[in-house]
Amino acid sequence: MNDLFSVKDKVVVITGGTGVLGTCISEYLALQGAKVVVMGRRKEEGDKIVADITAKGGEAMFLTTDVMNIEVVEENCREILAKYGKVDALLNAAGGNMPGATIAPTGNFFDLKVGDFQKVLDLNLTGTVIPTQVFLKPMVEAGKGAIVNFSSMAAFRPLTRVLGYAAAKAGITNFTEFMANEVATKFTPGIRVNAIAPGFFLTNQNRALLTNPDGSLTERGADVIRQTPFKRFGKPEELCGTIQYLISDASSFVTGTVAVVDGGFNVFAM
Repeated sequence: MNDLFSVKDKVVVITGGTGVLGTCISEYLALQGAKVVVMGRRKEEGDKIVADITAKGGEAMFLTTDVMNIEVVEENCREILAKYGKVDALLNAAGGNMPGATIAPTGNFFDLKVGDFQKVLDLNLTGTVIPTQVFLKPMVEAGKGAIVNFSSMAAFRPLTRVLGYAAAKAGITNFTEFMANEVATKFTPGIRVNAIAPGFFLTNQNRALLTNPDGSLTERGADVIRQTPFKRFGKPEELCGTIQYLISDASSFVTGTVAVVDGGFNVFAM
């Protein structure tokens, strides 16, 4: 049997694990044999995700967290190490946006609320840096591990409206590249740092922006589909194979990359 893509018995920590994408990835990895730690702010939702995974034969646990509070994340790490003794992979999927950090089509740059802009930067970028700092430590001690950050199409090109979110995601791409070098040269090449850049997937965060209540496309949604050669939104499960690759031995010589999963959105041209 070729175990190149195996994640069996790997302890995988997923921040933002109660979101649409995080939930799907958590379940997939658990059913592939990983021991999944779902981390998020919504305990009721997290417990339900874990119960669903357990009912299907997978192994998972939920921890309430705040990715912008290093003391909370450190306590999460201690709980995970007490139970499993290691952390093999970290998926930094926590993130989000706020209306005040966006610029509506009828508004302009002077409408930006700087306080909300800062909060979006903190949630997405600092909320990736802090878990990385905490969970990298047991990886360094073990001499191996994999970190996957969540970038975005907004990191590649200046999408309209999402000023704060785009700035944060561009920062995550840069942080990923920085950390790939930092970790390999100062600790060990046994730890890899990569990112995934999803295209447009319908989530609780963007559903109302891209689709109407009857399921038809909004103007924004139509713009996205027109820009996407596959002519559809992504399905959450379509991220799972790339995630599995990036945390498995199949990508043992891959670090500092951003894996694009977007149906061709980023390469579309007139």
